[in-house]
Amino acid sequence: MAQKPKPLDETASARAWWGKELRNWRTTRKMSTSEVGAKVHLSATMIERIEKNERKCDAALASLLDDAVEAGGALRRLWRLVEIEAAEAAAHADKSTGKVDQGASERPIEGMLGLNPHALSERSQPNMERRAFFSLGGVAALAPTAFIDLLPSSGPHALPKDVRSEDIQQVLTAADTLAGWDNLYGGGGIVGSSSMGLFIWAKGLLATKYPSELKADLYTAVGRLSVVMGASAFDAYAHHDATELLRFGTWCAEQGNNWHLRAASLNWRARHEIWCGRPDEGLTYAENGLLRSDRLTPREQAMLHNARARAWAKMRRPDEVLVAIDQSDRIFARARDGEDEPWMAYYDEAQHHGDTGHAAFDIALMPGQSHQLATSRLETAIDGHTDAYVRSRALSGTKLATLTMAAGDPHQAVAIANRALTEVGKLRSKRAVTDMEELSSASARYARRPEVAELRSRIAATVRA
Repeated sequence: MAQKPKPLDETASARAWWGKELRNWRTTRKMSTSEVGAKVHLSATMIERIEKNERKCDAALASLLDDAVEAGGALRRLWRLVEIEAAEAAAHADKSTGKVDQGASERPIEGMLGLNPHALSERSQPNMERRAFFSLGGVAALAPTAFIDLLPSSGPHALPKDVRSEDIQQVLTAADTLAGWDNLYGGGGIVGSSSMGLFIWAKGLLATKYPSELKADLYTAVGRLSVVMGASAFDAYAHHDATELLRFGTWCAEQGNNWHLRAASLNWRARHEIWCGRPDEGLTYAENGLLRSDRLTPREQAMLHNARARAWAKMRRPDEVLVAIDQSDRIFARARDGEDEPWMAYYDEAQHHGDTGHAAFDIALMPGQSHQLATSRLETAIDGHTDAYVRSRALSGTKLATLTMAAGDPHQAVAIANRALTEVGKLRSKRAVTDMEELSSASARYARRPEVAELRSRIAATVRA
């Protein structure tokens, strides 16, 4: 008779917790240690020792084991906590000989996000409570000073002793790279898997010595990275993380006195609230972003008016939607090249028409409303988006197909939808999936048509992938 496995104590450490979760996934899949070992070229004994935390594992092996037991990324995500715990241990060891340098102002960062840094301190909590803290959503529970003391002070991820302009440029480059990946692959793709280490390091710079003349640039860079990650988390439906990252981005913008970054962060906060079914809160963020609009460029103002239009649309207020779109159009017409921050490069003619088209889409589906404005805007957006903005083109294409289907032209709708569906298939975007599901619902009344039935089958296969 097989011996019952020895119970594992997951409270001992994050690594021990990870080992127990590996065993849980293995037993759920009804796999033996030999079967798992064969998939990663290790012996059954070695797998058992990893589960018991008697043999060290690394990130690469953790990823292979996640695939072996078909954990769907759960073990990869949990491995981040193992790495954070190791960083914490390194920080503890270093602090026995000295303290971490503080920023140029020598003052701790205030809790401007309405959080209590002491209550959220990982070190003040026992293992089980700390595990629960991380389980809430990773960065979702971060106060402004959280994680800074978990960074190692030696090794490849160490913070510099003093912040230089080159360090700030690295953060901006990381933000631009992640934003590009997000537009190409969606928030559930490479961005979410690669950004946490970047964020922890960049955030740690705020507690490092820096010349006063670099303060504005430093907070702008870290805030920009936080906003990019927040927008990506929104696309992946990591809504709690998105909320906190976007809030932190706004706070950084205000610390750096950067009205342009503040406008960008509040635009994303508005869009996130609207998507989550809270259009009134979204409208508040958009109008807050327009405070002192004299300090914003025409593109930034137009962007925020579009957020207002989308909020009004969700509240089923078509007259207000059309007024906001008209305001946005008139302001956007004044935009000139070279006056915006680099991150506003995405907001071109195609993006403007896509944003207004999405707002017009919501009211076009209301009884007695015309489809013409939404259709023309979405068509312009689709034609104008380059291959660098696959997701934006796919989202507009899906909306146009849904609108065309609702207008009673399933043949044309299928042609539009198939192009959009091909692009959605390249993404890891929960927003794109939701829009496709709505398109499938809109096509139900034509389901007996062969081309529509084939489209619905393709949508189902893409959504499951």
